[in-house]
Amino acid sequence: MSTLVIVESPTKARTIRNYLPRDYRVEASMGHVRDLPQSATEIPANVKGEKWAQLGVNVDADFEPLYVVPKDKKKVVTQLKDALKDVDELILATDEDREGESISWHLYQLLKPKVPTKRMVFHEITSDAIKKALKNCRNIDEQLVRAQETRRILDRLVGYTLSPLLWKKIAWGLSAGRVQSVAVRLLVNRERQRRAFRQGSYWDLKATLNPPDSPKAQSFTSQLVTLGGTRLANGGDFDAATGKIPSDRNVILLNQEQAQALKERLTGKTWKVTDLEERPVTRKPAPPFTTSTLQQESNRKLRLSARDTMRVAQNLYEQGYITYMRTDSVHLSDQAIAAARDSVDKLYGKDYLSPQPRQYTTKSKGAQEAHEAIRPAGSTFRTPQETGLSGREYQVYDLIWKRTVASQMADSRQTQIIMQLLVEDAGFRSSGKRIDFPGFLRAYVEGSDDPEAALEDQEVILPNLKVGDSPKCTDLEAVGHETQPPARYTEATLVKTLESEGIGRPSTYASIIGTIIDKGYAQLVSNALVPTFTAFAVTELLEKYFPDVVDPSFTSKMEQTLDDISTGEAQWLPYLKEFYLGDKGLETLVKEQESQIDANVARTVELENLDAKVRIGKYGAYIEKENGDGVVTASIPKDLTPADLDPEKVETLLRQKIVGPDELGIHPETGETIYVKIGPYGPYVQLGDKTEENSKPKQASLPKGITSENVTLETAIGLLSLPRTLGVHPQTGAQIQANLGRFGPYVVHNQTGEKDYRSLKASDDILTISLGRALELLSEPKKGRSTRNSKSKAAERELGAHPEDGEPVNIYNGPYGPYIKHGKTNVSIPEGISVSDVTLASALEWLASKASTAKSTRKTTTKSSSSSSKSRTKSSTTTAKKTKKAS
Repeated sequence: MSTLVIVESPTKARTIRNYLPRDYRVEASMGHVRDLPQSATEIPANVKGEKWAQLGVNVDADFEPLYVVPKDKKKVVTQLKDALKDVDELILATDEDREGESISWHLYQLLKPKVPTKRMVFHEITSDAIKKALKNCRNIDEQLVRAQETRRILDRLVGYTLSPLLWKKIAWGLSAGRVQSVAVRLLVNRERQRRAFRQGSYWDLKATLNPPDSPKAQSFTSQLVTLGGTRLANGGDFDAATGKIPSDRNVILLNQEQAQALKERLTGKTWKVTDLEERPVTRKPAPPFTTSTLQQESNRKLRLSARDTMRVAQNLYEQGYITYMRTDSVHLSDQAIAAARDSVDKLYGKDYLSPQPRQYTTKSKGAQEAHEAIRPAGSTFRTPQETGLSGREYQVYDLIWKRTVASQMADSRQTQIIMQLLVEDAGFRSSGKRIDFPGFLRAYVEGSDDPEAALEDQEVILPNLKVGDSPKCTDLEAVGHETQPPARYTEATLVKTLESEGIGRPSTYASIIGTIIDKGYAQLVSNALVPTFTAFAVTELLEKYFPDVVDPSFTSKMEQTLDDISTGEAQWLPYLKEFYLGDKGLETLVKEQESQIDANVARTVELENLDAKVRIGKYGAYIEKENGDGVVTASIPKDLTPADLDPEKVETLLRQKIVGPDELGIHPETGETIYVKIGPYGPYVQLGDKTEENSKPKQASLPKGITSENVTLETAIGLLSLPRTLGVHPQTGAQIQANLGRFGPYVVHNQTGEKDYRSLKASDDILTISLGRALELLSEPKKGRSTRNSKSKAAERELGAHPEDGEPVNIYNGPYGPYIKHGKTNVSIPEGISVSDVTLASALEWLASKASTAKSTRKTTTKSSSSSSKSRTKSSTTTAKKTKKAS
């Protein structure tokens, strides 16, 4: 008897094949084989004229979805059908979550197997797990499938109903989404808080002390906390909206003069220890990783995006290194607990084991994706060094291994020490911490890659003093502080907030954050997600006209309903009808509100304390202000955030439009005026005026650290002389130049047919760097940059030459995952397929599909959308509501 097993990816197929009998054939579906149409070209001819076809859901026929096989999956489906002809049994072994269940269901609907069919699920790809799964096959879970289908339809209804409205009212290409729009609103609200924030300042004293009669002993510091028995003000006392301390707070606020005077008064006076408190503290290890906590910690420690984290984890799972990585559960199996405790015993000793096995309880209401936390696979855990992994895969596995092992370790026992001191009427406090037993901290410290170093950093040792002792003050300084605005969201904190609010599923956060950045709603700046003015405009429109769409509690309830559908506690069809077609349904609201929305108002962002307007234009955000009889406008630089746009910056942006750009001086060689201007990408210098004869005057951006206020004529002349030729490479004889690019200053080795780039370090000056220093930089290993511009980084994989033009077809790693590049055409690698599984043939197929879709889309947009359509029969590809269960 022969059996066909279908999984999602070639990597997973290769791994699982090792654990199956010889008469089992394993094939990959390459991810999803069927979905709602993504473009007009995918809509079948027999339903193309139907009003609902573009939506992909027939809302008048019980929300019947229109499923199509994408062009790049037709060959895969044909191959699977051929493979099915020669077997006696079919096993659908896609992932164990809702999405995996849905893929299995779609495969069953497409392949229409005439042989017995089973559904096999497993949490890890190991010999024991696969053997156990083979013995416990089941039917496809129709309720899980229905829940996933409802989710997909719901997302399509929201996205395809609201997005066209945003195109008409704000800008082409924008999108709205059930979870995406709520996430964008979180970013915008935080930026509003930063904009409304008013800074406050306060002063205190910091002392450096030595124990009495021990000048060589370890010194310690102490902070002023009271004066005359009244607490000193700190940052928490200030009102963020006013920058002042509320009148009902009984605190003392020192300014600089008062702090300096107090310092003078206390200098040379006697210090006394008035109180010593030692308090034992016990810390317990964190639970093993879920999808959400892995994304958060990976972002904090490894600076990996949520999307990159999930891609790496997917590869580790498919290769059999970790358990399934889409899970809300913190539960560990008995096998996993035993393996973790065995690792602790061998590596750290019995003293470091928790007295009893630890089991963690999942707090998430909708935890359903998988039955166990993310952990190393198998009944024994391989240490990171034993895996042979490298790079990001090693780092992520190391993180998972440490967190899992630490979860079964003993508590950390610490002692917190607080010493109170008095000098005249000023009370000071010193805080210390002693680690009595590190426990789990030996293996895992949140936010640190090196537990041993982190343990040392965590200890603050105070000298052994007693009440009544008089330490000597060796230094006393007045220290000024300023309150800080609320921190912007990072990917880690946004994921944490979304999960805590019950918005969306953790398995979707990676793609949602990627879309937010992709669509221009946020920029990633120093790991912070900074919302754009476009995000403000879209959020303001949705808040005013469709408040439920961006209401976290509404979205959370929606998520709970989807969970209830998966368990049979809620009915999917009545819910969809109420959500979309009800009296307050989305379609009804859009029809009512569209005529009420003034596009000119929708494109305007109202910001307090500005007498100018911010508008969203075709090429980005710009300032608009009345000036006498007319209106003057100026582009807003992309690095100028909404929170930082104040009247002074508006004045600077508009000044060059009203009175012309600032003149810096005359170029000594050309005699032309050098101007300082501000453009969409920030300040720059320009040589001469723009005329018909000189339509493109030479320009140079100002490097980091140089502003339009402090740039000198000498610096401007140097920047306009770029690129600088430094000399020739001693080995190749090719030129080496220094220049300034979009990502900062760099040197380039101009070899024939190839350019080798290196960024300058912070200590290097583009205008003075020498040939010797450039050669030093060029000798260093090249680092890839997370950007779409793959010309400046090495390919992750070279697939070969394109048969038509001979140009290379390569795989690059971008900020949103791996993609294929040929010339100017980029195409993402389909989800579920790893880089190692891509062949030149499959890459050519995806590139061709992308090219044909782009051409068809261009043709479609030029035609009138109001052409009459004949009534047609329903597509045979629409899904029947009653389907036979896999048996």
